[in-house]
This record gives sequence, C-alpha cells and structure tokens, in this order.
Amino acid sequence: MLIHINDPLDKQATQTLSKLLPGHNIVSQHLETADLIAKMPEIDVLVIRSATKATKEIIDAGTNLKLIARAGMGLDNVDQNAAKARNIKVINTPGANSLSVAELVAGMILSIDRFLVRSTTGMIEGKWEKKSLEGFELSGKTLGIVGFGNIGKLLSKILSGFNLKVMVYDVFEISQETLKEYNAKQVSLEEIYSNCDIISFHVPKTEKTTHMVSDKEFEMMKKGVIIVNASRGGIIDEPALLRALESGKVFGAGLDVYEEEPPKSEVYQKLFKMPNVILTPHIGAATVEAQWRVGMDIVDRIVKEVKNF
Repeated sequence: MLIHINDPLDKQATQTLSKLLPGHNIVSQHLETADLIAKMPEIDVLVIRSATKATKEIIDAGTNLKLIARAGMGLDNVDQNAAKARNIKVINTPGANSLSVAELVAGMILSIDRFLVRSTTGMIEGKWEKKSLEGFELSGKTLGIVGFGNIGKLLSKILSGFNLKVMVYDVFEISQETLKEYNAKQVSLEEIYSNCDIISFHVPKTEKTTHMVSDKEFEMMKKGVIIVNASRGGIIDEPALLRALESGKVFGAGLDVYEEEPPKSEVYQKLFKMPNVILTPHIGAATVEAQWRVGMDIVDRIVKEVKNF
C-alpha cells in the first residue's frame, strides 16, 4: 500500500505514521499537478494540506485510491463530489488548528484598533505620528462572530477579558448552556451587521457563503466597523470591501485568506497600500503547536482508516 504525503506534515507526525503502519510504503514528496496525476494509479492514500488541490482529474486518476486525508480543517480544495462518486473517503482535522487561528484574529483586531502596523511603519520611516493615531478601546464594544464553531468559541474566550458584548450567528441553533458559557447571544446575520463594531467570519466556503458579504451587507453595517476574515477567501466580496474601506464605512480590515492566492490582481494592489488594512499570507494555522496537532491528528485518523481497509 502506498501512502503518498504530497504536502509535508510535521516531522514527528510522519515518523509516527511510519512507526504505526510498518510494512506500508510511506512517501513524503510534493508533486505538481501533472506529476501527481501520473503517480495517482499507484497511490492508495493521498495526504494533502492546502497547497494541493484534489481535483476531479487527480481523483479519477487514482484507480487504487481509497482515502484522501486533508491535514487541516477546510475541504474546499477537495472535489468531494468526485470522491463520493468513486466511493473514496475524505477525512480532515477539524479543531486541530483552531487556537492558532483564533489568536491571529485577536491580534488583528487589537492591531487595527490601535494602529500598530501604521505606527510601526511610520516609525521605520522616521515619522512621529502620535497625534494622528488615536485608537479605540475594545471595552464596551460589540463583537460579532459569524460561525460559532471551534474557532469562533475560542475567539470569544480569548477576548472575554476585554469586556466586549458578544453576538454570534450560526446556521445551527446554539444551546442556551453554550451561549451562557461564552456569555454570548445568538442573533440573525442582519442583527450582526447592524449592531456590531467588530465582525469576524469563521464559516466554510460553500455556494451559500461565497460573497455572503458584499455592498448590500456593508451598507447595513455601522460606520467604523472592523472586518476580519481568517476563514476562507471568497466569503467577502473583496472589491466591495475595498469600496467600503475607501468610503470610511469600514474603519479597518484584517485578511488572512483571499479569493485569489497569492493575491495579485488590481484590487489587492489597492488593499496593500491602505494603512488601515492588515494582510497576512494565510498563516492562521502557521504555528509550531498547530502544525504538530494537525499532523498527529491526521496520522491518528489515517491509521484507523487503513486498519479498516
């Protein structure tokens, strides 16, 4: 059996996989699309992260493929319909990197509120902009969390010490016990948009969530709102976000994910130049701890599946 790791895992995780599945051929080597397609007939288990897109062409080429293991949470880079049609199981690691993403979002919110990036850039350029960098306290503000899963809950907990009011939206009904635990109130999307000073998005990318925030939604928001997206690129209509930033409707934005990755189009070039925007290259899960958890979690899941083949 060939287990092909196309996107590298944590070193300890790879070693553990070899130890737990002796006698199996485990190869860790990144192959570009054409080479991966050529290799697919030999592969029984394909392990990927976000760098590899398991397209229909790749999946259909895997005549012996039994399992696709996505080390990470999002599955938008896996053609799940193609996998289902071939009866190929798809697994992932929800929750393993949640804390790292939530911490990044909290950092973005604080950085935007207090002009940390602009302050640093100004100091490097020899500017002393003390009088023009009057920020805001988080205390007393209302935080809106769209998608109250693992990351949303952790973000609420991390920011709980700042005396924020927390409103949450989720497609599922949240138990009163959970809402009480996180001192949160479940409301509609419209209430999130019209009442919150800070809105952070933590939803998967689906047909319904693609561009769920565009000009209409920005119009509903309070003037001076802060927007953060560290979930999936395409949740926010980025040209609409640019317009909202330019008009002053949005005070600042933090983006870790983009509809185009790496971002190169004209809209991104304009966003890059805005002093009230924080942009990071999809590093939400890029911590030593998260990489270890993701690696060990996917290894555990792979071992269980392989033993059932």
